[in-house]
Amino acid sequence: MIELPNAFRQVREIVWMNLQSIPQRWGASLVIVVGIAGVVAVLVAMLSMSAGLTRTLGTTGRVDRAIVLRAGSNAELSSFLDRALVTLIKQDPAIARGRDGLPLASGEIIVITEVARKGESGGTNVTLRGVEPNAFELRPELTLVQGRRFRPGLQELLVGVAAQRQFAGLEVGRTLRFKGSDWRIVGVFESDGDGHESELWADTESVQNAFDRSGYSSVLAQMTSVAAFDGFRERLKNDPQLTVDVEPELEYFSKQSETLTFLIGLLTNVITVIMAIGALFGALNTMYSAVSARTREIGTLRALGFGRLPVIASVMAEALVLAVAGGLLGALLAYLMFNGYSVSTLSPGSFTQVAFNFAVTPALLAQGLAWALLIGFLGGLMPALRAARIPVTEALRAT
Repeated sequence: MIELPNAFRQVREIVWMNLQSIPQRWGASLVIVVGIAGVVAVLVAMLSMSAGLTRTLGTTGRVDRAIVLRAGSNAELSSFLDRALVTLIKQDPAIARGRDGLPLASGEIIVITEVARKGESGGTNVTLRGVEPNAFELRPELTLVQGRRFRPGLQELLVGVAAQRQFAGLEVGRTLRFKGSDWRIVGVFESDGDGHESELWADTESVQNAFDRSGYSSVLAQMTSVAAFDGFRERLKNDPQLTVDVEPELEYFSKQSETLTFLIGLLTNVITVIMAIGALFGALNTMYSAVSARTREIGTLRALGFGRLPVIASVMAEALVLAVAGGLLGALLAYLMFNGYSVSTLSPGSFTQVAFNFAVTPALLAQGLAWALLIGFLGGLMPALRAARIPVTEALRAT
């Protein structure tokens, strides 16, 4: 029986000898590397899309701001609040006061407009948000990067930086035509990379007049404190004049991404499993071929006193090293090709586009490498056990 230190020495020697021989089988080894790289690259790329969308919508808003919608509405687009109700909502004592001493709350309206995507001739639905003048004090994270704010009562627009990247004709000074009237772009804003950067903003009264709307889609209100939210919601829910739903703004926008990210995750897992099965068969075939080519070598080592454990370790080490190489290659490709890549997709809860950047995070890279190691482990396990079970006499007779 081999003593433990001697067993470890045998493992180290045979593993190192086997790894040094990989370049001699590089053509076959590339099957594992390329196959696993493809699995990891697709997995990380698709999940980075989900992560980017979640980051964009999940960072929209704050926990100390509340959004009020008509009861039963799952999005601002399907909500309607008349003027009298909005005025009543703004009088709640939980709403902070602005610099002018008035309630720091904005009645807002959402309508759908069409803007051409860059490189395309057809129109694409984009959100036009009508906001009241105090919406800028209400959202301190919003900053102008070009031009100026729109003036109340005029048909002037602000565009988000993400919308400007994705869609054509959104430069300052350009004119867009909505509902038979011209709207002039006067500024560009950013908002900490959140979902508002995919929108066009204008004065609420101007949007209501142009689109023949009499009410609002929502009310956004700044709470005096986070603790004041529960009382605010209870008073509005129990008021017989109101039929509304109230949520923290951050929670509302986070929920908007849940369905789409779930579908992306489900599709990603299905595709990854299918590709992983293909890569696994490639790994099995390659490792069985490697064992077959090394049969005489394995027999010689066994005849010299090397045990089965070192043989298993040598085959597994080769499979795992190739798997790690494939995983790192796939992760690198995904990062270089997709991290920060800007796209737009249909916004959850509406029929408009939301622009966002793919986000290849360290957690996604780790997940990709975990898949690579799993494929390498399963691809090397059966060939390793096969190598250890070859009778010494049969191995020595192999040609």
